[in-house]
Amino acid sequence: MAEHAAVKSILVVDDDSELCALIREFLSPHGFRVEAAHDGRDGLARALKGAFDLIILDVMLPVLSGFEVLSMIRKSSAVPVIMLTARTAQEDRITGLNEGADDYLPKPFGAGELLARIRAVLRRIEKSAIAEPRTISMGGVELNPQTRTVSVHGERMDVTAIEFDILEFLMRSTGRTVSRDELTAMLHHRESTPYERSLDVHVSHLRKKLEAAGLLIHTVRRAGYMFAPAPAGRRIP
Repeated sequence: MAEHAAVKSILVVDDDSELCALIREFLSPHGFRVEAAHDGRDGLARALKGAFDLIILDVMLPVLSGFEVLSMIRKSSAVPVIMLTARTAQEDRITGLNEGADDYLPKPFGAGELLARIRAVLRRIEKSAIAEPRTISMGGVELNPQTRTVSVHGERMDVTAIEFDILEFLMRSTGRTVSRDELTAMLHHRESTPYERSLDVHVSHLRKKLEAAGLLIHTVRRAGYMFAPAPAGRRIP
């Protein structure tokens, strides 16, 4: 950790108090201040009230499930969320991604992998905000890397942190096809695999939001994706 690096705050929502203590103990020397909540209701309240840089959210929680907590967080916040799950079914992971999770990590997991995931998510967001601070406008879409907000014809469009990054990358690449490997490398700093569904889920979720505003993300078969601005004069219905 750099000597003067800013401390990042993380909220861990998990009913396993021992695991929360272990996560705090491991992350603290790496420049993270970790707080914990042990049920869904308390976790939601603290997530909405506190200014956290990232939330680690378990799926299986008392009172409110992790999916319910995530859904309610996403109604008012784009804070990055990494989900923890002991469930191995692909449907459960897809549900979390559809609700707006930025990444997921199956239990049990190694502390080093958790740290790598956290750093990748935060690095992606910080790089976007610092490297390209100017607003991007195209086809009625206005994307502000500084505030990480998106508007279409003046109407605010809610997007998750990872959806923002995908849209920004596609808009900056308008006119060419962006491969899945490019997007995966940008998001997770690794190559995609033939069996990976997380990127497809995020793109599908973003595509639905854009289609409602008359915009398109084209899938180029066996190649990748391309952003298509709305035709001139076309506005939100």
